[in-house]
Amino acid sequence: MTAPAQQTSDDAVGATLRPGFSRGDFMLLTKARLSALVVVTTAAGYWLHCLLVDWPGALPWRLVHTIAGTALTAFGASVFNQLMEMDADARMQRTADRPLASRRLQPEVAFVIGALLAGAGIIHLGVKVNTEAAALAGLTLLVYLFIYTPMKRKSVWNTIVGAVSGAIPPVIGWVAVPGGLEFRNYHRVLLRSELMTAPGAMFLFGLLFLWQLPHFLAINWMYREEYVRGGFVMWSNEDESGEATARRALGWSLLLLPLGVWPPLAGFASWWFAPMGLLLGGWLVWLSLKFLRVPERAAARRLFFATLMYLPAMLAAVLICARR
Repeated sequence: MTAPAQQTSDDAVGATLRPGFSRGDFMLLTKARLSALVVVTTAAGYWLHCLLVDWPGALPWRLVHTIAGTALTAFGASVFNQLMEMDADARMQRTADRPLASRRLQPEVAFVIGALLAGAGIIHLGVKVNTEAAALAGLTLLVYLFIYTPMKRKSVWNTIVGAVSGAIPPVIGWVAVPGGLEFRNYHRVLLRSELMTAPGAMFLFGLLFLWQLPHFLAINWMYREEYVRGGFVMWSNEDESGEATARRALGWSLLLLPLGVWPPLAGFASWWFAPMGLLLGGWLVWLSLKFLRVPERAAARRLFFATLMYLPAMLAAVLICARR
């Protein structure tokens, strides 16, 4: 397939007029698989809080509204992200077939879609859930679009900023549980900071934040040539040997180990969680060490797939072992 950036201007114009925007294109435009991860982590945060504290009326409809609002916001963020990176996506083989990069969808139409989705998501959370959930969704959108996305072309620290935005969704689920009925008689917006700083919420944020770093380091190194072609500044861009990337992945994987004892020490999970958490963290450390000893694509790929299994396993373990 010829990338749109390499086509003539006539070809590009013709591509914008090409009919057939499909359901699959909508899935690509909203990054459905990534958005599914947002939904899963949001639901996990909600469910963990429900297990720890008995909030009347917390299930099931408030969970449905929380997931719906968060998913819509994530969809909108993905659309705007592709609008901002349309030309870069067109230069990378792994993203060149996205609807905007391939010019199957006009930017003006995508902008309207993104605005409607993101706006509907935040408003839905504010009306049907509570102010805290809506505020955190808005913060995620702000960090993702206005800090992380521009930083990808300027600084390697974009990965850290991106991990912050990616760690907020489970906290949205956590703060959604008590709802906001007690604010009906207030004439000003109140945010309950104690919800966002509770030990369970902080654990979820730390888990998602630290997990993303070895996960994305493996991706960055495997597709470093693509990122260079797209004009993105990543840690792995000039690391042809893979050693620097592997050292970073090892360092961040080691920081995941304390998460294995955080919930029982904080009192919101039984000590049965510790062996599972430490075993899962140790698995990532071991694969990072293997990547460091033999910095090849196969080792990076194994680490990447291990991170995909690590996160749901950790979330399942803390939900199973949760105690009031």
